[in-house]
Amino acid sequence: MTVLRWLFDAQLHIGDQTVLWREVIGNLFGLISALGGMRRKVWAWPVGIVGNALLFTVFLGAVFDTPNPVNLLGQAGRQVMFIVVSIYGWVRWARRDEDFDGGAVEPRWASWPTRIWLAVGMVGGTLVLTPIFRALGSYEPVWSDAWVFVGSLLATYGMAKGWVEFWLIWVAVDVVGVPLLFSAHYYASAAMYVFYGAFTLTGFFVWWRERARANRAEAVTADAANPA
Repeated sequence: MTVLRWLFDAQLHIGDQTVLWREVIGNLFGLISALGGMRRKVWAWPVGIVGNALLFTVFLGAVFDTPNPVNLLGQAGRQVMFIVVSIYGWVRWARRDEDFDGGAVEPRWASWPTRIWLAVGMVGGTLVLTPIFRALGSYEPVWSDAWVFVGSLLATYGMAKGWVEFWLIWVAVDVVGVPLLFSAHYYASAAMYVFYGAFTLTGFFVWWRERARANRAEAVTADAANPA
């Protein structure tokens, strides 16, 4: 209980700004989870869940009476969503784990109908949630908070499915999320989002190369099985 109490109350003071240590630690867990996701490791999911639980308490600043009494309902809600979808991804990857060496899941491209569905879901979900979040008192601009929530849901689901495109959804989330978090004075999370922006682009190209390598290997196997 002493450790938990310290984790809940500990603060970092930078000039006249106060940052909660659980915001920093939660984002670090998120970073470790992202690194594991790029390497297609099953352990990325439970590590991410720990970070999500910490960040949930951070983004409900007014509820938990933190030094930054701002509620970002999209940010807080997406932590709950992350936990739910991460359990799904954890189970899915664990089952597929047996088919791949070292616990790595094979990336694959989403179909064009799926890509269209993702784009429509991103825009449509934002339009639907914006008035709901505004009515609940989320921080302005509320559409940004809704965009981040919907994008995070689709990206996490895409990761669970093993779609290469999920990295690009994260890029779209980061582009909107960075200015939102800075304006709401969540500086640790905003700084982490800046790093995530570069990291997600790297992850996209890593998965892209891995998919290309798998395609070449499949072509070689098909040629060997069907000699001319």
